[in-house]
Amino acid sequence: MQIKMTVKGLILDPVSKMPIVVLRDEEGEKLLPIWIGFFEANAIAIELERVKTPRPMTHDLIKNIVDTFGASVQKIAITKLADSTYYALIALNAGKRTVEIDARPSDAIALALRFGSPIYVEEEVINKSKGMSSTEDEERAERIRKWLESLDPEELGKYEM
Repeated sequence: MQIKMTVKGLILDPVSKMPIVVLRDEEGEKLLPIWIGFFEANAIAIELERVKTPRPMTHDLIKNIVDTFGASVQKIAITKLADSTYYALIALNAGKRTVEIDARPSDAIALALRFGSPIYVEEEVINKSKGMSSTEDEERAERIRKWLESLDPEELGKYEM
């Protein structure tokens, strides 16, 4: 079953200093943190903050190409978690045809934000992400999970790159 989620925000992992995009379900009960790269975080932040760049960035260029051909992003879905790697699909609607394109979740999220498309996550992915840590990392993972859940929305998106 897929759960509809939204981007709650971007934060920096206090330990690794890597960006995390935080997804939250509509009821606010489920959180999915995904560690991403700085460039990907920047692409998401630009759209979240509605920053206009003088020239199209990569995800803006992709949106322009898709729009030019009369296609649209119907939805994105984070479908799998294997070996600490998340997998996503972009459902691209091109006329009477919908195609699914393999993508990194960060790229799929950046495109979903630009198209105003819904973001879905397989329930199994959320469940797996909770049990992903090894025993020595469980305490750290639990601290980060509690920290994510306690964040004030005003704190999200405020990070230095």
